Amino acid sequence: MKVRTLAPAKINWTLEVLGKRVDGYHEIKSVMQTITLCDEIEVTKKEEGSGKLGAGESVVTGSVTLAVEGEHQASRDDLTFRAVQALEEVEGRQSPVAIRLVKRIPVGAGLGGGSSDAAAVLRTVNVLFDLGYCAERLTGIAAAVGSDVAFFLHGGTALAEGRGEQITLLPDVPPTWLVLIAPAIRMPDKTKRMYEALKPEDFTDGERSEALTARVRASEPIDVASLYNSFERVAYECFAGLAIYRDALFSAGAPSVHLAGAGPALFGVFASREDAEAVADKIKIGRAVVARTPGAEPATRVIEAL
Repeated sequence: MKVRTLAPAKINWTLEVLGKRVDGYHEIKSVMQTITLCDEIEVTKKEEGSGKLGAGESVVTGSVTLAVEGEHQASRDDLTFRAVQALEEVEGRQSPVAIRLVKRIPVGAGLGGGSSDAAAVLRTVNVLFDLGYCAERLTGIAAAVGSDVAFFLHGGTALAEGRGEQITLLPDVPPTWLVLIAPAIRMPDKTKRMYEALKPEDFTDGERSEALTARVRASEPIDVASLYNSFERVAYECFAGLAIYRDALFSAGAPSVHLAGAGPALFGVFASREDAEAVADKIKIGRAVVARTPGAEPATRVIEAL
């Protein structure tokens, strides 16, 4: 049997860093949103020691074989391996699987692709081996894999707190169209360095996220004036050339430009698909992607096939 699911990217409508915690992590409050830019995950059972999947370069770690198609080099550090290992630790036995990952989300862009892939693996392995874990139990396992993994188990719109692992589900926002650009700017240890670059004036009290949460609960559309990201200032200092991409979005007609996560991906918000596509067509630098906001159910649907 094969089990398939999508692994959607995310943006942060808000991303507020409240301050540093005693455990060394930073406390955040963020309204997060899955979008229709997606990786794809296909998982099958395999015998111990089975070899490569049909496509892509394969990497084997423990009971897991991972093959990747797309612009990503499979490695033993992938969170997909950690996701299976976390389930195996809880189960007390191995779950031998072959994972095929079709990679479309740019790596290291602030769009959460690695965390989403890990959440997709948790969902599919839970179904494939009929483990019967409820969403609450899987969320606890996800928190041990990575801070954003818990959010991607649920998809849609949610308020994330703590390190990002404390998730409060919110109603789906009205369909909203986006144009994204993910510049090919790489920074080793990006997230760590971005947090280290924050200054006390970049910290906030979480009120922006609470206000947007109230709007979402009231079924009001996303207001770009409510969007906020504590890394906005830092990003343009740390990512050389990022301002060129911001200016390209503005020049093409984007009414506002926002940072995705800790960057360097940028996005604009649009009233319609036609408006988004018109702007994307004018952008000549990098690759502009048109996406929209799906609801939680299509963002996390698991499909079984014999």
